[in-house]
Amino acid sequence: MINRRSFLQLSVVAGSGLAVMRSLARGQRSPGFHDPGVQLYTVRQEAERDLPATLEAIRKIGYTEVETYWDIYSHPAAELRRMINDHGLKVPSGHFNYDGLDSKIEYAKALGVEYVICPMLPDSMRTSLDGYKRAADQFNAWGEKIHEAGMQLGFHNHNYEFRRFGETTGFETLMKHSDAKLVCLEMDCYWITQAGGDPVQMFREYGERIKLLHLKDRKPGFAASHDLNDAAGHFTEVGAGTIHWREVLAAAEKHGVKHMFVERDSGDLPAMESLRVSYENLRKMG
Repeated sequence: MINRRSFLQLSVVAGSGLAVMRSLARGQRSPGFHDPGVQLYTVRQEAERDLPATLEAIRKIGYTEVETYWDIYSHPAAELRRMINDHGLKVPSGHFNYDGLDSKIEYAKALGVEYVICPMLPDSMRTSLDGYKRAADQFNAWGEKIHEAGMQLGFHNHNYEFRRFGETTGFETLMKHSDAKLVCLEMDCYWITQAGGDPVQMFREYGERIKLLHLKDRKPGFAASHDLNDAAGHFTEVGAGTIHWREVLAAAEKHGVKHMFVERDSGDLPAMESLRVSYENLRKMG
């Protein structure tokens, strides 16, 4: 049974989430809290065919930021940065693959990102706690270099990290053995949910270590899993699925998240239409 104190606490959380969404709808922000951006992987086919036109379409929807990914780094960093900025967009974050990440630090700096995000671990490192420990050690070493270059290293979760190894998980091991000052988190709300977790609970556990969010929703009626495969993909537009966004966004604001990126790996709608629907749903929530 919910007592008066619990009811008031829930009301505060819901109210904060509503305040966030109303500020988005009015084009306003709380201090340091940014409007949602787009992870360009969502529109990868369009971006790799005609990046300027893709950026123009994203800006017309209303998004003001993008997060880059590996297959558009064929463009020189200064050229890519200029192209993004010329379309009225900012690029606070980029994804850089684990293999070769060290060689991309200067590229990331020239691109102008604040956050250098590793999107996943190599397959060989996911099968044992030793693999996660080795990844943590490597992140600490890269994190030092990236910090010296004026940026922040981060890790983006999927579902596989939450597989249990005895009393712990790969994710817990990675977090325990990596330096929180050097390695932050980009929490993917979909993959946390697909793993059977709760994004709000993640904020309770990791607090301000979570610096960025991926916003994508999950269709109802599917079992949780820790296998990263096609059977784990039940993607839908933000606001059309099962994730409680008001509570998530309230927690994000409380813990100082500055950048959020709408993403959808695949789905029923064309990618650009999906981005438009997610944007409109976020606005309507307020």
